[in-house]
Amino acid sequence: MEQPNDAVTAWRTAGEAGDAAAAVAALSPDVTLISPITERFTFRGHRQVRDLLEVALTLIDDITYTDEVAAGRTVALFYEARIGTTRLYEAQRLRLDDTGLISEITLYLRPLPAITLLMRRLGPELARRNGQPGLARLLPLAGGAMHSMAATGETRIMPRVAPR
Repeated sequence: MEQPNDAVTAWRTAGEAGDAAAAVAALSPDVTLISPITERFTFRGHRQVRDLLEVALTLIDDITYTDEVAAGRTVALFYEARIGTTRLYEAQRLRLDDTGLISEITLYLRPLPAITLLMRRLGPELARRNGQPGLARLLPLAGGAMHSMAATGETRIMPRVAPR
């Protein structure tokens, strides 16, 4: 059986507590976080990842880690949470550096309405933090349209084609 990793334990505890500063303490200084929303950008280093976590951990409630699987210096974590009343499920692939700190995080989210809701709420604050107030005002409109389509598909269209 794999030995528990202090950085992974700290990361889990910080996520469940909504503590961005404690989460960053578990990360390598040159950490890379690969966005679950788009392949177009990656967060690099403590500052960028901290900015993302400070916003995300205020939007995502009741994070509860359910599973952990480790092989060598790669750990897969799974949690359940919610954004408002929308359920969210996330898988995280963590890669550890030689010192045991988390050096790479790849996030995977489901279902689609949770992703679009997160994008709609996360995007404007990240744009403001990046000095783009005009984009911060536009993102809720674009995100709102995508979220409306995803939520309608989830609640009204896809149930009609579910296995019987």
